Amino acid sequence: MSGMNYIRLSELNGKINETIKASFSTVSFWVIADITNHTYRAQKNSHSFELIEKDPDSTALLARISGKAWGDGSMKIARFEKITGQKFTDNINVLINVSVQYHAVFGLQLNINDIDPNFTLGVLEQQRQATLEKLVTANPGFINKSGDRYITRNNQLKLNAVIQKIAVISSATSAGSEDFRHTLLNNQFGYQFFIDDYFTAVQGESNADQFLARIIAVFNSQKPYDAVVITRGGGAQTDFLIFDNYKIGRAVAKFPIPVITGIGHQKNESITDLMAHTQTKTPTQAAEFIIAHNRKYEEALLHFQKNIAIKSQQLFSLHFQSLSLLRSMVVNNARDILTKNKDCLVEINQATINISKSIIFKHKSALLTISSQMLSKPKIILYNRLNDIQHVVGNIKTFKTQYLKNKNGYLGHFSAVIKMMSPDNILNKGFAIVKRNNKITSNPDDVVVGEDIDIILSHTQIKSTVKQKSKYDGSDFNL
Repeated sequence: MSGMNYIRLSELNGKINETIKASFSTVSFWVIADITNHTYRAQKNSHSFELIEKDPDSTALLARISGKAWGDGSMKIARFEKITGQKFTDNINVLINVSVQYHAVFGLQLNINDIDPNFTLGVLEQQRQATLEKLVTANPGFINKSGDRYITRNNQLKLNAVIQKIAVISSATSAGSEDFRHTLLNNQFGYQFFIDDYFTAVQGESNADQFLARIIAVFNSQKPYDAVVITRGGGAQTDFLIFDNYKIGRAVAKFPIPVITGIGHQKNESITDLMAHTQTKTPTQAAEFIIAHNRKYEEALLHFQKNIAIKSQQLFSLHFQSLSLLRSMVVNNARDILTKNKDCLVEINQATINISKSIIFKHKSALLTISSQMLSKPKIILYNRLNDIQHVVGNIKTFKTQYLKNKNGYLGHFSAVIKMMSPDNILNKGFAIVKRNNKITSNPDDVVVGEDIDIILSHTQIKSTVKQKSKYDGSDFNL
């Protein structure tokens, strides 16, 4: 080993450093790359990251190298963030000016000298324009472009005259959502609102599916909302990339309820803004828009009320003279008619009085006659009825004795007949009564030979036993 030629690693790294310095110390390069593995140390105001290049046709990496920025490089990054509104972070595509450096310990790396904000803005805008073009070409049924304006099914909807029932899609921790609610519910006109919250993540393109699910949840609720409001506070440009998502833009354009956006970015319009019915810059402005919309309707009603009052006064003034003239005509005509018919009325009045007196006198005489008759006739009728009663009483007295005598004769005859037909009288004439089992019988068939019978004669009862029974021809009583 003593015969081998070798150098220390530090010496080799030193040679590499000298070679790199000789080739790259006086030059810098504008490089297009993606940022990954970014970290920022605030106390040192330094950035560490990796630059990568991906194969456009696959996910394979074509190149990777470490990078850093401090001092002037960090100031360039801060300027980039201020201009673009885009944080210098992972997964952004940048055009940066770099110097190649080599360190014996930290190895090969690139130092940022400058960064072009226009390039990043251009990339984002290219992506945005591609999404807009896809929305128009893939959805001609509800998205069209006219000049610089996008005509969607949603922005063609007519807002209800009054907006009260509102679905709000926002983050549960969003200060912008609170600003919206506070502005709306504390409006100076005392308007009442009914707000349903649909909370979701409102930043990060990876949360687009979750955001879309909340839009669908509003639709599936089947509640009759007057509007859907999408709110978010301020933030970096990349925080708003979710609102440039194709699926969200398509859903908003097709949504059957007017969508109002108050996303909170001042510089650009998102695709969601362009697809929505109404866009405002902030959640507070979205609330103010709704209040102003309702106020406009109220003012229209007040104006209509005022017009009704004015029109009523005008009509009254217009017809007041006509009414006054008509009143004068009615009064004068009534006076003329009364004057003209006064004599006739006096004549009719006198004739009425005379005829009334004649009728009363005529009926008075008739009433006196009837009264006299009513006084005399009851006496005559009563007298005649008393005579009739006395005549009847006399007849009763006259015929009473003869009537009683006749009736006594009838009673004597009936009494003689009853005595003649009585059993005692019949028994005295030699007849007998036959009793069988203590019952009178006149049917010979009831009497049986050898049976005991009772024979009742006048003053005598004989008990006998039947020894013989034969037919009798009744010859003893033939007269």
